[in-house]
Amino acid sequence: MQEDNYRHKGMRKILVEELKNKGISDENVLNAINAVPRHVFLDSSFLNFAYQDKAFPIGSGQTISQPFTVAFQSSLLEIKKNMKVLEIGTGSGYQACVLAEMGAKVFSIERQRKLYTKTKAFLAEFPYRIKMFLGDGNKGLPTYGPFDRILITAAAPEIPQALVDQLKVGGMMVIPLCENEEHQTMLRLTKQEDGTLKREEYGDFRFVPMLKGVGED
Repeated sequence: MQEDNYRHKGMRKILVEELKNKGISDENVLNAINAVPRHVFLDSSFLNFAYQDKAFPIGSGQTISQPFTVAFQSSLLEIKKNMKVLEIGTGSGYQACVLAEMGAKVFSIERQRKLYTKTKAFLAEFPYRIKMFLGDGNKGLPTYGPFDRILITAAAPEIPQALVDQLKVGGMMVIPLCENEEHQTMLRLTKQEDGTLKREEYGDFRFVPMLKGVGED
């Protein structure tokens, strides 16, 4: 793993201040962003991009999400220590590490086999409680549920019923729902006692599409 020196830590502090200025106020989230070294998730030649508030390609048609998006989704989840969180779309593993740094027990699914193999080996170098699985995120992980929180990090064409079924009563799902081809609406869904979902909308975002099945690339 790349080193994490004073320069990197200084760049993270600047990023955290930028996120504060953009409206992120959850101290647990800001502390996690400040603690997790985002530059190690990118090739060392891209250090100058690591702490910009921008998404960045990581291969297999995926991106490491924009820090603001990671912080915003993490804030919506309202994580408490030891909550079981299911993440759909591991990608680089950055979001999973932020959630774990916040105290969550993270279960994460990646559908791209090449990315899964690379990221699983990489995450083993961190001290976090992250269980990673290769599979179709639409199906979730029924064996390991129910979950306190579910986070979807790709544009979903619909709300997967299998994931709703794996959410605890009172639990929350944060999902970018693809309302049209240009953007997605960020939703927070809270499961009620009768199984229905309370829906809250939090503006427009752009994500790579959520696909079904397992890919080889």
